[in-house]
Amino acid sequence: MNILICDDERDIVSALEIYLGTEGYHTYAAYNGRQALDIVASEDIHLILLDIMMPEMDGISAMTELRKTSNTPVILLTAKSEESDMVQGLNLGADDYVTKPFRPVELLARVRSQLRRYTQLGGSLPDPSQQADPCVVCVGGICLNDKQKSVTLDGDAVSLTPTEYDILHFLMRHPGEVFSPKELYRRVWGDDPFGAENTVAVHIRHLREKLEINPSEPRWLKVVWGQGYKMEPDTTKTKPGGSAT
Repeated sequence: MNILICDDERDIVSALEIYLGTEGYHTYAAYNGRQALDIVASEDIHLILLDIMMPEMDGISAMTELRKTSNTPVILLTAKSEESDMVQGLNLGADDYVTKPFRPVELLARVRSQLRRYTQLGGSLPDPSQQADPCVVCVGGICLNDKQKSVTLDGDAVSLTPTEYDILHFLMRHPGEVFSPKELYRRVWGDDPFGAENTVAVHIRHLREKLEINPSEPRWLKVVWGQGYKMEPDTTKTKPGGSAT
C-alpha cells in the first residue's frame, strides 16, 4: 500500500516514514499541498496523511483540489488550535483526523481502518446485501447482525458479552437519541434502574474499549454530559474514502 505523507515539518514526515515503513507500507513525502497534488497525479496513492497548516498550499486548499478528481482516503494531521479548520476539512471530504501530538499506535489504527474500508469494503459504502437485511444495522464502521448475533468493526469480528451486545443493539437502533443511564438500564435490562449509573458506565466503557480507536475520544459511543449516552448517527459519505466527545 502506498501512503503519501504531507507535512511541512520534516521531522514529522521522517518519523512517519520510518514508522509506516516498518509496518510494510511504501511512503511518499511532500511538504506542501502543491507537492502532494503532484504526487497524487503521478503515483498510485492509497491514502494521504495531510497537514492543515503548510506554506505555498495549505491542507484545506489541497483537499478542495483533490476531491475534484480523487476519492483517495485522507487523514488530516491537526493541532488542537486548528479545530475549525479540521471541521472544514472534514466537510470538504477528509475521512478522519488525528490531533498532534499523536500516538503512533493510534495513527496506525486509523490508517489501517481507512485502508481496509477503501480496499475491502468499497470505501465508506455499506454492503448493499446487508443494508437490505432488516436484521443488520450499520453505523460508521460498526455493523451488527441481529440474526447472527454478531458485530464487526471495519469488517473484523468483535467479541461482546451478551449485555454489551444488547446495549449496542439498542443504541444503534436509536442513533442520535440520548438515553439517561436509568432509562438505558430500564430499556436494556428491563428492570428497576437501582444503581444504574455505575453499571451502565462500566458497560459503556467496555464497549468503547472494544469499538473505539481512542476510547477517551470516542467517535460513535458518545456521552452527553448531564443527560446520558447516544450512538452518533452515521455521517460517512456515499463515496469511497470517508468527532467530538
